[in-house]
Amino acid sequence: MKQITLVCAAGMSTSMLVQKMQKSAEAQKIEVEIRAVPESSFKQYVEKTDVLLLGPQVGYLEDSFKSQYEPKGIKVSVIDRIDYGMMNGEKVLSDALKL
Repeated sequence: MKQITLVCAAGMSTSMLVQKMQKSAEAQKIEVEIRAVPESSFKQYVEKTDVLLLGPQVGYLEDSFKSQYEPKGIKVSVIDRIDYGMMNGEKVLSDALKL
């Protein structure tokens, strides 16, 4: 089972996106665990993360997170700004699974 962690500034708006991603995964019968956490809390979830998605508001952390976590086998990417704004859970899930 894939484990996807979404990171944003406070974790609130991203929680809504997580719900939409989970609904999409259920509809497609995809086993995945998805969570949203504030950037300051991510270190607690390193061992429970296969894919790390950064909210657009913390996209500036991408290079730092890639150098820190990709050597540990965690794929890191920034969520597309339009998909994030539209809360397009299906597209964000699809993008995450492609990583």
